[in-house]
This record gives sequence, C-alpha cells and structure tokens, in this order.
Amino acid sequence: MQQPPTDRSRRVLMTTDAVGGVWNFSLELCEGLSTRGIDVILAVLGGPLTGAQVRAASQIQGLRLLPSNYKLEWMPDPWRDVKSSGEWLLDLEAEFTPDVVHLNSYGHAALSWDAPVILTTHSCVASWWKAVKSGPLPAGWGRYVTTVKAALKAADRITAPSLAMLRTLEENYGLAIDAVSACVIHNGRLASRFRRSQKEEFVFCAGRLWDAAKGTDTLAAAARNLPWPTYLAGDRGEASGRRWTSTGCRLLGKLESEDLARFYSRASVYAFPARYEPFGLSVLEAALSGCALVLGDIPSLREVWQDNAVFVTPGDAAALAAAIRRLIASPALREDLSEKAYRRACQLDRDTMTTAYLDLYSRAGRERFTCVA
Repeated sequence: MQQPPTDRSRRVLMTTDAVGGVWNFSLELCEGLSTRGIDVILAVLGGPLTGAQVRAASQIQGLRLLPSNYKLEWMPDPWRDVKSSGEWLLDLEAEFTPDVVHLNSYGHAALSWDAPVILTTHSCVASWWKAVKSGPLPAGWGRYVTTVKAALKAADRITAPSLAMLRTLEENYGLAIDAVSACVIHNGRLASRFRRSQKEEFVFCAGRLWDAAKGTDTLAAAARNLPWPTYLAGDRGEASGRRWTSTGCRLLGKLESEDLARFYSRASVYAFPARYEPFGLSVLEAALSGCALVLGDIPSLREVWQDNAVFVTPGDAAALAAAIRRLIASPALREDLSEKAYRRACQLDRDTMTTAYLDLYSRAGRERFTCVA
C-alpha cells in the first residue's frame, strides 16, 4: 500500500451536529487535536450555525469548517438529506484524503469509506424513548433502527462517553459490542474556559427545555418550593413548534458560551434531574465552575460523578426540592460537594480526551497518529 506523503499534515474528517452538546464536544476535540498538530475538516450537519459558533470555530488553527443544512437521521423525514449528505461527505474524503473519518452520528458509517471510521455514539432515539416514554420505539422508527445497526457493524471503532451508553446500544440493537471494537472515552472540557467566582443564592440548569429527558419539568415543579430562585437557560422549542412553559423558574433563553459561563460561575447549585443523559456536558461545565451538583439518579450520571454529587429519582419533584433545600440550609455541605465535584471534573479534561482519541485513531489503522506528543 502506498504510504501518505511525509510532508502532509495528519488529517481527520469529522462530522458534527450543529445543535447541543455534540457541537461543543466536537469543537473541544478539534482544538485539542489542533494543539497536537492535527488538521481537521469539520463537516456540520443538522442545521445552520450561529455567528457565535462560526467565530468560535474560526479561532482553531488547522480547522476547516464546512457548514450544511442537511438533516440528521433522527430528524423528521431525513432520508433524502441523509443520502445527499453521504455523497457530500464521500466527496470531501476524496478531496482531502483524511487519515481517519470520525463520525458523530449514525447515518453515514456504512458508506464505502477509504479511511478507517471512528463512530462516537453520543445518544440514540431508542434509549431516549425507553427512558422518557417508558416503552419500546414505535414501528415508524424502523428505518432509523436499521441505520443504527448498520453503522455499528460497519465502523472500525466505536466510542461512547459512558459505559451506560455502550450498554444501551447492546440492549436496543441486539449487537454484542466487544472490547476490541468499542471503548468508553469520557468527554472532556478545558478547565480554563470556566471559573469559580463568588457564589450567589440561586439554582441553575442549562439544556433543551423542551426535551423531557433533561427533567426541567421536574425542576420547575420543585422550584416552587425553594427559598432561592431557579434560573433555566436553553431553547424552549418555539422554532420547531414545541413550547415549554414554566411557572416556577426564571427563564433566560438560549445563552452563548460566555454568558453560560458567567451563570455557572455565580450559581451555588446546579440541578440536572435528567431522565436520560449519556454523559451530561453541562454538568461537567457546572462542576468546573464550582457548583454543588444535584443530578438525576441514572446509570450514566452515577458512573461519571460517583459520590461527588447528590442523586435524586428522576421525575420526583418533592425529592428534588428536599435535596436542594438541604444544600441551601448547609453552606458547609455545599462547599464540600462543590470541591468534590470540581476535583472530579478536573479529571475529565480535554487533554485526556484528545490523547484517547489519538490512540484510537492509531489503533484503527493509521500509523501516522502513533508519534503524536
């Protein structure tokens, strides 16, 4: 086999989702790869980028940002877009000849790629549905399930941000995922993006407010029985016809990264009573900002945060309110939990995540990644 020319930079073709935590994960990894001398072609799916997103991407050396408006496989009526975006991505591979293709969604893993394929499984509709709707995925999602199964079989390596997420793939798609083909790589954040400021008397949460998986309805119900105000930041869903309302919280709307960081730094308690969350990037950001954590008692959040948070049963507003009131009543307990969460968050750093992905790229079959310092 002909070896790649030695004067060419190591190169990754990566896909990302324009919305939510997948975008933040991808941009953090792209910057980490940039510090190791890796060039990334970042192909954006799922919708248009904001000006702030474009500006953030433009600051990463060696990153080529390629936006699109193609739908992802979990969106309504996506399949024409999935086909067209697949052709676009194969053209990009032919143009840029990457050493590795790193996919962050399922729709394109089974294409006829030349380079090794890494598939990071951030979530899936079947596990979301089971956690939020308490039942199996309806038959109308059959093509989605077939697509996910094909992706998991085709990828050279599979990663997930938690062991809990890997197990849901086995449970929902009937595949035995072995230790050679799959591994857990926890998400990481650069700690210097966040700061621990003087804490104020309020509770904070950030996320898609319309998504029942996040448990913001439970937090809104609990907030009516708290002595401190509760602030919620996030998309209420108006653009897609959804509508989230609350009578117990103060709504901030969708905040840009700098404004989010300011609220994290000031909040004494970060409450995230999720019903479903494969990792919880906002929890990591809050912990790096010195917040005491109150989280939904689900396997993934237990796995990541261990004994460094307070856990409550998802959907139990009374238990959530009681847990937060205990923290409000005890500054010493808040400080202890804040320090424990911060120490744990510092272990979930960008450098560790980047190193793990570089090792995975190497093991997938491209020796050009093995000598990265």
